[in-house]
Amino acid sequence: MPQEAFTILHAELSLFERAEEAFALLETFLEVAQPWIRSAVLDPALLRLPDEMTDDRAVVQELIDAIPAAEPKRAWYSTVTEREFDLADEQARWDYTRLAYCSILATVWGDGTTYFEVADQTSATYWLPDSIKALYFDSIKAKGWEIPADWLAAVPKYKKPWWKRF
Repeated sequence: MPQEAFTILHAELSLFERAEEAFALLETFLEVAQPWIRSAVLDPALLRLPDEMTDDRAVVQELIDAIPAAEPKRAWYSTVTEREFDLADEQARWDYTRLAYCSILATVWGDGTTYFEVADQTSATYWLPDSIKALYFDSIKAKGWEIPADWLAAVPKYKKPWWKRF
């Protein structure tokens, strides 16, 4: 089976005029990619509002305040705290889109693939296979929104075989 190309799209809040644009694009992605998504988690520790957030500040602060202290899970390499969100639930999807950018680590996973990640509340990246990217871009256009110019200019790539990654 031929390998599908993927595209890297940068989605830091600083790249958008308003943070809510990034939230809307993430929420749209979560709707479109739902059949491929296996998990959406974030680290509930150290949540804070990003400076770029405008209209939703009070609402998102309420979400942050409402999250109970999470018990760390033991992993083979350390302890981790994470909170999983059921993206089939519309409210959970809305909450995740706002809280992801407040977290030091938020990730959306598929089968062995990372589709979206926020790290240290500053960098945000999508890694999209061409098939999902096409559906995502079609959904953005159908809503009458503009796709960021640098996303349209991003060149799809193929993953290197494991033996060439070293």
